[in-house]
Amino acid sequence: MDKVVASADHAVADIPDGATLAVGGFGLCGIPSTLIAALVRSGTGGLRVVSNNCGVDDWGLGLLLGLGRITRMTSSYVGENKEFARRYLSGELEVELTPQGTLAERLRAGGAGIPAFFTPAGVGTQVEEGGLPWRYAPDGTVALASPPKEVREFGGVRYLLEEAISTDFALVRADVADRHGNCAFHAAARNFNPLCAAAARTTVVEAERIVEPGELPPDAVHLPGVYVDRVVAADPQDKRIERRTVRPAVRDTVPARGAQEEK
Repeated sequence: MDKVVASADHAVADIPDGATLAVGGFGLCGIPSTLIAALVRSGTGGLRVVSNNCGVDDWGLGLLLGLGRITRMTSSYVGENKEFARRYLSGELEVELTPQGTLAERLRAGGAGIPAFFTPAGVGTQVEEGGLPWRYAPDGTVALASPPKEVREFGGVRYLLEEAISTDFALVRADVADRHGNCAFHAAARNFNPLCAAAARTTVVEAERIVEPGELPPDAVHLPGVYVDRVVAADPQDKRIERRTVRPAVRDTVPARGAQEEK
C-alpha cells in the first residue's frame, strides 16, 4: 500500500515515447513541475498531452515543448507561450482546442468510465461543424481539421456528442498526500488535478508534504488513493508566478492624525 517512490526520476522512468499524458494545473497554478523536470531529464518524446494549457516558454510543459518532445496537445487555452503558437502555425505541433468546461468533463467522464456525453457547448460553431485546424502544413494550409460532431436534440435543445478522454499516464501536484496516495489540494491548485488523476491508467503525484496514513482527515481528501499509483516528494518552493502584476505606489496625501492641531 505504500506508494511513495524514492525520486521523481524513478517515478516517470517507465513513461515511453509516444505515451498519452494528462497533466494537471491551470496556467502555472498547481502544475507538477518536479515531475515535468524529471520527464525532461528522461529524454522521453513523441508525447500526446492533455492539459488546460502548455505552460510558458521556459517553465512547465513549455520545457518539453521547447525541446520538441510534445507532438500533440489537447487544450482549452494556448496561453502565454510563443513557442506553442510558433510550432502550431508551422505544422510542428497538432493542437485540439476544446472548450474549457468540455475538456474538464471529458477527463471526468474518462475517469468515471463514461465513453461519451452530450453538451450544449459549441453548438452552432466550428466545434459542431468541424474544420478547426488541428495541424497545419508547412505552407500554411490546413493538413488536418477537426471532424463534425454528432448532434442530438433533447427537450427542443441541440447538444453535441463529446468523447471521454483517458490517458496512459497522469502527472499531478498535490498539497498533501499520504503514503496510500490519498491527496488534498490547496485552493485553486485543485483545478484539473483530480480530473487528470482519475482519467489515467497510471497516475503519479508529487506532493509538497507527505504524511502517514490516517493523518489526512477523510473529509479533507479530494482525490482517493485508489486513483494514485505513485507518490513522490515535491519541492514546495518549486513554483512560479505566471504574470506578476502590481499597482504603482501611491503617496499618502492624507495628513497624519493630529498634524492640523500641531500647526
